[in-house]
Amino acid sequence: MKQDHRTSESLVDALVPTAFATMAVLNKIGAENDLSLTLLRVLGILRDRRPRMAELADHLGLEKQTMSGLIARAEKRGLVMRVPSNDDRRAVDVLLTNEGNDLFDRLHDQMQDALAPLTRQLTISDQRLLKDLLWRLLEPWEGHPPANGG
Repeated sequence: MKQDHRTSESLVDALVPTAFATMAVLNKIGAENDLSLTLLRVLGILRDRRPRMAELADHLGLEKQTMSGLIARAEKRGLVMRVPSNDDRRAVDVLLTNEGNDLFDRLHDQMQDALAPLTRQLTISDQRLLKDLLWRLLEPWEGHPPANGG
């Protein structure tokens, strides 16, 4: 479906400040918990997955060396651990520890509370529709958003 330039422009004019408002909340929560935005993303990714180090680096658009340093710092804090992959003895999987899971649960609650002002004026039906539309926007990346913003 093709859209005219003005419609596309006004959509971008709505998406960008929404993204900035969301990022401001995430940055604030990260800072309050001594977490970089990237580590906050890692915790979210690991919440329901057990990726290999290489997959995690690829998903985040990071070099393997940068990813290793980030995971090493998170390990020192007791938030994640590296374990041999069940599928490939040469590969290493990353997963949340119990402490990492507990922290993510607290962070998720903080995020919901902090982002509520953006969504509370929407009806439940509109919230569901917005959620579905946002997920649909992300489908082209199939779990691999652009490295500079995903």
